[in-house]
Amino acid sequence: MRGLKKKRRIQVIIAAFVALGLSAGLIGYGMRDGINYFRAPAQVLADPPGPAEVFRIGGLVEPGSLIRGQGETIRFNVTDGGGSVPVTFTGVLPDLFGEGEGMVGTGRYINGVFEATEILAKHDESYMPKEVVDALKEQGVYVDPNGS
Repeated sequence: MRGLKKKRRIQVIIAAFVALGLSAGLIGYGMRDGINYFRAPAQVLADPPGPAEVFRIGGLVEPGSLIRGQGETIRFNVTDGGGSVPVTFTGVLPDLFGEGEGMVGTGRYINGVFEATEILAKHDESYMPKEVVDALKEQGVYVDPNGS
């Protein structure tokens, strides 16, 4: 009787570990498309990602680079002071999007151009995504809008 209880306990523990491993694998599989890494323009130029990799890029819209094309296609450059990457986007830009303003885009880097599928702009005068601020500080071009 004692051996049967011990055997049953070991079977339950093994089943629990198998279930835990299976659930962790399913969670990882489900999240594989939802994880996007952030890169600054200088990082993209130094180590270009493959055309299949979806990532986020952020920085300032380079003054004088915003070109509105035929239809909804917009072209501009995003910079962090250490590099400038051309960006194309087809769609409607956020209202606060403009030259010299902070932005974050999601998309792919194909043939030297970042093809964005989503563009986010700053929310007010002082907001800038943390990743963009960190990248600009690293390049030494960040100016705190609040003066602190």
